[in-house]
Amino acid sequence: MRYLSKSLWLLTFSVVICCIIYPMALWALGQTLFPFEANGSMLMGPDGKPVGSRLIAQPFTKDEYFQPRPSAASYDASASASSTLAASNYMLRNRVAQQLGPIVKYKSGTKAGQLVAPDIEVWFQQDMFGGQLHIVAQWADAHNAVAQAWVNADPTHDKYIQDWGKTHTKEVQQFIKDNPATPEPKSADLAMVFFESFSKENPGKFPSAVQHQTKDGKTETVIEPVKEGTDIQSNFFDMWRQDHADVELQDVPGDMVTTSGSGLDPDITLQNAEYQLDRVSSAWAKDTKRDQGQVRTEIEQILQSDVSAPFYGLVGEKMVNVLEVNLQLRKHFGAPPA
Repeated sequence: MRYLSKSLWLLTFSVVICCIIYPMALWALGQTLFPFEANGSMLMGPDGKPVGSRLIAQPFTKDEYFQPRPSAASYDASASASSTLAASNYMLRNRVAQQLGPIVKYKSGTKAGQLVAPDIEVWFQQDMFGGQLHIVAQWADAHNAVAQAWVNADPTHDKYIQDWGKTHTKEVQQFIKDNPATPEPKSADLAMVFFESFSKENPGKFPSAVQHQTKDGKTETVIEPVKEGTDIQSNFFDMWRQDHADVELQDVPGDMVTTSGSGLDPDITLQNAEYQLDRVSSAWAKDTKRDQGQVRTEIEQILQSDVSAPFYGLVGEKMVNVLEVNLQLRKHFGAPPA
């Protein structure tokens, strides 16, 4: 009993020290000396409510805001991870190409400084790649994994192919005949057949999400054949580049198209932010009906006020916290249109 009582006293003492006194001491020190950091480095919106942590990236889709680095974790803090794709992996090339399509610009020639995106759309509408017709069918054939990923990316994509299968029973039956091991094909299984059929029936178009307003005033998203938009700019940039190998394009900051090790890096380089300046200033100038040059100057000043670098600027790249600078834009210009 003597040994047992000593062991119980030691256990109780350890629990009190390690589970009560030590955590309470750290909590008290944190709340006293570092309250902002100890509470998650939360940033507040104009209404005084928390909008996110300055330590964790979150997506921004409006043109009025700077956008963070791509995230292999979809900006989910509970799923922090890198893409783990090797440089030789085609999916990495495809993801980078999709990032480049809407943002890359000409470096020289009569269109120097202009976006390539509008020309990708015009080229796509000709429905020809490498001298052959049916560009969407060629895209699906060359990028089978990407085509299947498109099917699984959104429930509306899956439904669209299911509806297509109901009106194209011959194509579905032929697929089953050619693939007896798949007697009940799912939408992803039919991706190749679907895109080949779609390409022939809709030359120069791609299935993309379009929003419509219903009779009751709600917004409904449906898939329709389109001939322009970010889906075309993203998915077909790589093929456009192959058809225009001699065109000189501007270099793009690496962190615009590469993910961080965590997938949650909240900062971008100042070079990245400056590359996005034209889009951001143009959007705010349109919203506020002001001169874009003046708006751009004001946003540059906001960027410079928020820029930082490791060891007080002695080493490393100049960085900008995306959430902080976007909150500054919101404070300066107000809320963008819904």
